[in-house]
Amino acid sequence: MTDLSAFAITKKWPAEHPDRIQLYSLPTPNGVKISIMLEETGLPYEPHLVRFDTNDQMTPAFLSLNPNNKIPAILDPHGPDGKPLPLFESGAILIYLADKSGKLIPQDAAGRYETIQWVMFQMGGIGPMFGQVGFFHKFAGKEYEDKRPRDRYIAESKRLLGVLEQRLEGREWVMGDLYSIADIAIFPWVRNLVGFYEAGELVGIHDFPNVRRVLAAFVERPAVVRGLNIPARPA
Repeated sequence: MTDLSAFAITKKWPAEHPDRIQLYSLPTPNGVKISIMLEETGLPYEPHLVRFDTNDQMTPAFLSLNPNNKIPAILDPHGPDGKPLPLFESGAILIYLADKSGKLIPQDAAGRYETIQWVMFQMGGIGPMFGQVGFFHKFAGKEYEDKRPRDRYIAESKRLLGVLEQRLEGREWVMGDLYSIADIAIFPWVRNLVGFYEAGELVGIHDFPNVRRVLAAFVERPAVVRGLNIPARPA
């Protein structure tokens, strides 16, 4: 049996199945990217809930795996050359799991890099901008009388949705017929924007029929349905 005791994170979150990928996460848009990916690929894994309400992400155990104190993070007992691999940043994890499984990324070099560019589009644009809309619309930003910050992020979110809308014209998924890590990166954030953040009307989501079409197809996938609730939130 694989020994993961050298990794401090396993002291706080013991591995019942140390031969499986250890997932440390919470079902947020970034977190569910990885649970969905793991469900889609069938790679064996063990999820561990990182609770924000008790600041688990700030504990020395979690910081030993991700010094940036963000979820998700993984510990793969069977990494490159058979050695355990700790990894953080959801985009990097998606690419790693695609390579490990040989799934959800084109095998030709050009298609691979095109897919990665759309993952980066989410990481650098959609995630940060949609997150700011959530802050200024649903959370503490609602108290600000000056609506210019909110309006700035709404405008940029609309622009990004427009880019995505154009990309999806005539395509089933971001990469055409191939469902890929680009979709897994992007659509949890679109779902969160119009759902949890309740900002669909603000960003004019009905002006983006291709985005709505692909989002609907995405959330109907069985692996997505499962992954959206992993790890289970505390009762």
